Amino acid sequence: MSSIFFEDFRPGEVFSFGDREVTREEIVAFASAYDPQPFHLDEEAGRRSILGGLAASGWHSACLLMRLNCDHWLNETASLGGPGVEEMRWLKPVYPGDRLSVRRTVLEARASASRPALGIVGFLFEVANQRGDVVLTQKNAIMVGRREGPAPEPGAYDLPRGAGDAPPVASDEIYPLRFSEMKPGVEHRLGAFTFGRDEIVDFARQFDPQPFHLSEEAAAKSPFGRLAASGWQSACVWMRLMIDARRRAEAAARERGETIPGAGPSPGYRDLKWARPVYVGDTVHYASRTLEARATSKPGWGVATHHNTGVNQHGERVFEFTSTVFTPIA
Repeated sequence: MSSIFFEDFRPGEVFSFGDREVTREEIVAFASAYDPQPFHLDEEAGRRSILGGLAASGWHSACLLMRLNCDHWLNETASLGGPGVEEMRWLKPVYPGDRLSVRRTVLEARASASRPALGIVGFLFEVANQRGDVVLTQKNAIMVGRREGPAPEPGAYDLPRGAGDAPPVASDEIYPLRFSEMKPGVEHRLGAFTFGRDEIVDFARQFDPQPFHLSEEAAAKSPFGRLAASGWQSACVWMRLMIDARRRAEAAARERGETIPGAGPSPGYRDLKWARPVYVGDTVHYASRTLEARATSKPGWGVATHHNTGVNQHGERVFEFTSTVFTPIA
């Protein structure tokens, strides 16, 4: 039963919690599944990278924040899910042995004009290591039920199927490896993934154990109406398919006798939106469109900006965000 409701959040409130050690084994396990870049898998590769050592994927750090939230307050809250993330910034690497804690600040709390059963609470999360260094910050809103309001309508998020609201993918060219190949306006297919029940529940048990991601019965009583994937799972699948697309491009380059350029980490992203739930059996097609590629003040490095999307089998956009990534200029 929920004990924390919309009325319990006050702008300016600060709550600190958590002391979560990050192990080498879980860093490598997550990276193997979702972000198999060398600096997340191997100590020597990590030391040679700008991360300076084996480090957790940024998406792993975000998922650990989600789990800490669930363990320390969210699963006692009348949470009705979140529409997305305004901004995520990965400020410092997370290494094996780091212990993570969270500082949560309430930025705003406002009643929903269209849904009297809930309110919108905006948060700033700051995750710090054992030295007090802030390793990531996240700004996002969560929909929270009201203590005295009407019960949320079951299935309210299960929107009617439409004719499709997403534009077709413009191109399926080989994913660009080099800074010079990242052409603004060109979109690349990354691949597709079908979300099965077991995958949805397994991911939720690890990182987002909210009832509507774990149980058909609980989901049926929620606004989702049916068992739905965690938004973080849809994001992590995007990451894995992007890496897979890069690997295909690397294989094609090797066949042509070309050298393979390195890759850099991402400093963060913005405007992540979970537009529709992803349900059991949905197949999501992912794509990435280059917006900009520019040099940085760090010699030999550029930064590329991409708009990334996920579209389900009905042609409906379920996921999108804008990312940045450091890229060697060669």
